Amino acid sequence: MLEMKSVNSAYGRAHILYDVSLTAERGEVVVLLGRNGAGKSTTLKTLIGLVPPLAGEISFDGRRIERLEPYQIARLGLGYVPEERRIFTDLSVMENLEVGKQPARVGAPQWTTQKLFGLFPNLARMRERRGAHMSGGEQQMLTIARTLMGNPSAILLDEPSEGLAPVIVEQMVKTILELKQEGLCVLLSEQNLHFANLVADRAYIIEKGHIRYQGTMAELAANEQMRSTYLSV
Repeated sequence: MLEMKSVNSAYGRAHILYDVSLTAERGEVVVLLGRNGAGKSTTLKTLIGLVPPLAGEISFDGRRIERLEPYQIARLGLGYVPEERRIFTDLSVMENLEVGKQPARVGAPQWTTQKLFGLFPNLARMRERRGAHMSGGEQQMLTIARTLMGNPSAILLDEPSEGLAPVIVEQMVKTILELKQEGLCVLLSEQNLHFANLVADRAYIIEKGHIRYQGTMAELAANEQMRSTYLSV
């Protein structure tokens, strides 16, 4: 569903990603782990086209996308939830959801507002509330719901658990597992290893723009040296 092959990316003269390769399949949750500044967010931004790669190949659902614009990639069915959330604070919940609406796609789950309110009951109780009057956790839910209104077949989540209260983190775990059950391909970046263990099937570890590890979550749990070297604070 989603593949990077030897991808390099930079911000101006600052080279960030070095020959990054990874894959994520339909109905699979893959986590990109690493410390702050390791290159996690840049990897997701490169996938969605916000950071054009210097070299390498990116494929989505069998199509090369590394030279496409972000809006073109989104129209193909790749959803992106940025770390900064970026909801429209002057718009209500319902208006934010309407902004993200796209036609149904073959092979992708179809989302309606009612289906999303079943996934996010908190949003159902605040349909007319403006984004500016929502908590950080509520805004995170709204951002994911707005992205799902685009009926994506794969979704990128940048640090979905960061800064959230424990009860909201629990809801986020439930949400990601339900997305997997819907058949979505989910790729998320995370620092929280406990959160990753609850949702992910496989993991990659990135450090200074290099992939240092790939394997199942069970294999990572058994590899104390890898966790200590690249994930401990």
